[in-house]
Amino acid sequence: MVLTGRRDTELPSAAELAVIWHDLECGGYDADLPLWRQLAAARDEGSPAGPILEVGAGCGRVALDLAAAGHEVTALDLDRRLLDALSARAAGMAVETVCADARTFELGRRDFALCLAPMQTVQLLGGEAGRVEFLRRARAHLRPGGLLACAIVTEFEFFDSTLGEDGPTAETVRLEGTDYVSRAIRICASDGGVLIERGRQILSGEREAPRGGERDVIELDLVSVEQLEREAIAAGLHPAAAGRIEDTDEYVGSDVVMLRA
Repeated sequence: MVLTGRRDTELPSAAELAVIWHDLECGGYDADLPLWRQLAAARDEGSPAGPILEVGAGCGRVALDLAAAGHEVTALDLDRRLLDALSARAAGMAVETVCADARTFELGRRDFALCLAPMQTVQLLGGEAGRVEFLRRARAHLRPGGLLACAIVTEFEFFDSTLGEDGPTAETVRLEGTDYVSRAIRICASDGGVLIERGRQILSGEREAPRGGERDVIELDLVSVEQLEREAIAAGLHPAAAGRIEDTDEYVGSDVVMLRA
């Protein structure tokens, strides 16, 4: 990301920071891309694969990869700032952006051959009720036989660096002489979910003087493959064989629940 129109002493805007942190914390993950590419390239009963809907698209990590391979992609996210960055990066590729809630969206079309929900998107929907609403919305937008693929994490490695426990290495990027640092501080169980807390710090050039910082906390719902499949059946979808994205040095692995319309 290139920051423009700022004096050296100015912090990026809130929108620029949202993109910086999203890119830093999510943008480098690529272990799931081979699976999404495989699903996107699949043929359904001899017909060419149709358009793709990605839910929780962020700045376009998956959507832009698939669009670069020639697929028509609709990228849906609740954060307009991230979608604006995605649009700027699309550079004429066949990507449409939609700012909407995954639980309530209505696009006025029913022709998607594939709907993807990468990186635990379905675990951010406020529990079973939110997941079922999303599953119903996805089904309503898939063509008959279309596929919904949802990545979920079912096993977590708990730690708390505030208690002196070791945590993962910080993620850092330097932009125009300023370092942006994000470090996972703790992952712990909560009531019905898992809390993931990060510390974010902005450091100024060679002096490494702090210019700003924050704590970011998200809560993932706990859900198993079997539970999500049961919820999908209630929403009118049909389970298919689940997939798997293996662990990397930086990220835990994911199960991928496959569901047919």
